Amino acid sequence: MKILLTSDVYKPTTNGVVTSLVNLQQGLTQLGHEVRILTLSESHTTYYKDGVWYLSSLNSGTIYPGTRVRDTLARSPLKDLIRWRPEVVHSQNEFSTFPLAKRIAHAVGAPLVHTYHTLYEDYTTYFSPNERMGRVLAQLFTRRILAKTDAVIAPTSKIERLLRSYGVEKPIAVIPSGIDLSRFAPADGQDANQLRTRLGIAQDTQVIVYVGRLAKEKNIDELIDNFSATADGKSTLLLVGDGPQRPLLEEQVKSLGLGKQVIFAGMQKQEDIPAFYRLGTVFCSASTSETQGLTYVEALAAGIPVLCRADDCLDDLVQDGINGWQYHTKEEYRDHLERLLADKALQDRLSSDALRSSSRYDCIAFAQSVAAVYESLVSERANLNRISA
Repeated sequence: MKILLTSDVYKPTTNGVVTSLVNLQQGLTQLGHEVRILTLSESHTTYYKDGVWYLSSLNSGTIYPGTRVRDTLARSPLKDLIRWRPEVVHSQNEFSTFPLAKRIAHAVGAPLVHTYHTLYEDYTTYFSPNERMGRVLAQLFTRRILAKTDAVIAPTSKIERLLRSYGVEKPIAVIPSGIDLSRFAPADGQDANQLRTRLGIAQDTQVIVYVGRLAKEKNIDELIDNFSATADGKSTLLLVGDGPQRPLLEEQVKSLGLGKQVIFAGMQKQEDIPAFYRLGTVFCSASTSETQGLTYVEALAAGIPVLCRADDCLDDLVQDGINGWQYHTKEEYRDHLERLLADKALQDRLSSDALRSSSRYDCIAFAQSVAAVYESLVSERANLNRISA
């Protein structure tokens, strides 16, 4: 099957959308499908390379940090992709590349599938001065976009329920995004020891690791505040990633007197991320803006238990006392963390269960589930065409 994936972001950008997209691309390719990608370049140049069309774009960081918008009509890429005649078009973003995905799907008579990755209600501060109005706008925008699709993929049941509450009537398939589990599998300690030395973390110090954007919706200030309540000089909070809130978070760390107990590792290459997970005794997050939380899956695949803010989207992923805990209060966070850091046997048990629980998020299983949605839509459309003929 010929499959076109469209997205406003792609490698080398590191975020949940890119991770899901790359893993889907790799999984579909391994299953024997022919996959092409339409995305935005990081410059004013439009070009084609290795099955990917990169479209000229402009920096739109004033709207949301790290984003870009298309600044071209994309005539040549559109003609090329229409001539290629994809059997399915699968969009991953609602902005610059979505209209192109819709146009291509219409031109070749292919179904348009869309994965809903972003919970826009939690991003209202970026586009609306009024939170209530921002939520209404996010709901209207989502309903309008998804009405133009043939089917929607939601990473969790939480997102399916949310979309139904918005009035979305299109078919919705709940399919958790997959990852390449082999990339995160636990390895020998030599690389971890070298990384510890590079970061200035003592060998006997336990590491609480977070991987992701340093942005307001990720609630990193709560993560730092929680850590300050348990900081005893024997553990380190390692923040891997970057974002617009970093200067404020660095000020918070300074004001709390945490000094070198909190390390800002900055943005890392995708291929280096597994090594940072493996430093952790536990992965922690205070975010409530996740649609799925792929970093949580990656942590589990590295054998790292998860301690995170309670969220409906994590109910099938983080199981209390088995592969980690979901907490509701600072007191719950402190109790779980202190118990975990003090009990090596508990760490080992949770680590083993973390590995086992991550197995169902394999990228091949993910691609198979998505391909099943494609095949159903293509078959349904073929039947309708036969009937109308």
